[in-house]
Amino acid sequence: MKTLVTGGAGFIGSHVVDKLVQNGFEVVVLDNLSKGKKENVNEKAKLIVGDIKDKKAMEELFENENFDYVFHLAAQASVSVSVKDPVEDANVNIIGSLNLINLSIKHGVKKFIFSSTGGAIYGDDVEIYPTPESVCPKPISPYGIAKLSVENYLRFAKREFNLDYTVLRYANVYGPRQDPFGEAGVIAIFISRMLNGDDIVINGDGGYVRDYVYVEDVANANLRALKSGSGLEINIGTSVGTSVNQLFGYLKKIIRYDKEPIYGPPRKGDIRKSILCYTRALEELRWKPTVDIEKGLRLTVEWFKRNFKT
Repeated sequence: MKTLVTGGAGFIGSHVVDKLVQNGFEVVVLDNLSKGKKENVNEKAKLIVGDIKDKKAMEELFENENFDYVFHLAAQASVSVSVKDPVEDANVNIIGSLNLINLSIKHGVKKFIFSSTGGAIYGDDVEIYPTPESVCPKPISPYGIAKLSVENYLRFAKREFNLDYTVLRYANVYGPRQDPFGEAGVIAIFISRMLNGDDIVINGDGGYVRDYVYVEDVANANLRALKSGSGLEINIGTSVGTSVNQLFGYLKKIIRYDKEPIYGPPRKGDIRKSILCYTRALEELRWKPTVDIEKGLRLTVEWFKRNFKT
């Protein structure tokens, strides 16, 4: 079975590629390498450098490769960048995704697995925690709006053109290979800076709560979505919330960091609290998280110590 993984040189995508290769799939990675790295790509996978916004290049790719499955992880993945430039966010996350959806219909792809967001899609107007998929999404950032738009396009594509799909709504993913630079995840930034002995800046009061899910668990969810979860939106999280202050405390203890954090202004577009219920993932995918936050942080710190110079 031939499988396309967009964004497969990136943090999450490269772990999905590894799982697919381990399970005997022929994998083609598409990545523009703006954030992804060649060294992340499994040596048994084929890397094609390209951009999902390039309609002609995407048409040639689908013509040449004849994919059975598409895992779509390529994205403009920063909430703050989407707030600053919602047009570019839409060009990547909506138009780029539509290119792939249309080509998947045209070329008879068996299933389209879409990496969406649970952290940004439900918004701030939420009363149920952990939040199930039955809660109406009310995203407050262009990033969340774009992801919800693609979910709706997939619903349309299944109804009108019989394109099978599963949407995976991720909590805050962390783990090995996460880039600590630029618009990175808070865990990667904290670990990198702590290992270097640098100051830690916390945006806001540190009370922002997130559901942190380990990247290998996320990759396993993608693999399970190949055969299950047809036409569904499925949360991939842990049902456990961790504040930024708690996160700082865990990492301070693990790394033996001896400084206190500096508090700065909150970031625009950030929601106050996000915790995802994974009951549907358990029922439909037979998936549940296996790595808790403290174990995951220790594994991630160990990887950073091996792979980043301090």
